[in-house]
Amino acid sequence: MSATLPDPVIETEPDDSGDRGLLTISDSTVERIAAHAVAEVDGVGGTASRVLGVTVGAEDPGNSVKVTAKVDGGAATLALRISISYPMSVSRTAERVRRHVMRRVEEFTGLTVSRVDITVTALHTATTETRRVQ
Repeated sequence: MSATLPDPVIETEPDDSGDRGLLTISDSTVERIAAHAVAEVDGVGGTASRVLGVTVGAEDPGNSVKVTAKVDGGAATLALRISISYPMSVSRTAERVRRHVMRRVEEFTGLTVSRVDITVTALHTATTETRRVQ
């Protein structure tokens, strides 16, 4: 069993910091916001779980999107692992995801998203085949 270390946090001061206090946004908070933003884009799904870089289980568009965030000062960098429905354009869909995630994270946190790396792990057909016993 492994221990979990606390997420690094950023601290920003509002204009009148003496009166209102300090805002701290953790990496995990940004990760959750980004994962919700990806789910808002049509034709995009999650990926299979990975352990030590090896895929465990089957790719499933119903799984949650894997997001890693690093917050440094007032900027965030994100890495996303997603799947895309076939026959959607991978490049156009990835660009749509990138723009949407950047906009939503900036909207919710006030952080500047400086980079969004996207790894497309699978293409899924829009309709799943059902097998029948004959």
